[in-house]
Amino acid sequence: MKRSGPFTLQVPAVFGVELNTYSFVGLIPRIGIVKKNAIMQIDFALVAQREGKSPIDAIYQGCVTRFRPIMMTTLAALMSALPIALGVGSDTRRPLGLAVVGGLLFSQLVTLFLTPILFVYLDGAQQRLQIVARSIREHLLPARRPSLAQ
Repeated sequence: MKRSGPFTLQVPAVFGVELNTYSFVGLIPRIGIVKKNAIMQIDFALVAQREGKSPIDAIYQGCVTRFRPIMMTTLAALMSALPIALGVGSDTRRPLGLAVVGGLLFSQLVTLFLTPILFVYLDGAQQRLQIVARSIREHLLPARRPSLAQ
């Protein structure tokens, strides 16, 4: 099988293990955990932003508030897959463990560092788009003036 693809699928190849169905099965829980972690960060940031905080302060609060639960979830999944990754038991399942462990380590970095950066940049882009949309509406739509005939 070709040894290219996302980082999670590169980990078994780095350890000299052939990619197989177990490697791809390892993607499913990893994707779910990473998605849940990012959603928790963003959800808490949006709540803080609605309370009047700036996007940077809001995502910082979301990250600080959710750091411990994110680490606990990731470490629990990591520790459960570690024996499989180390080859305890059947060697045919080692690619599963390596995909999960390597993917969780990489995606933990992405969740903790890249998600807040994307949140701040996308919030700025949304604000700029709102300004452009408001400007277009003001120029294209005629202003509603009260009728003098009344």
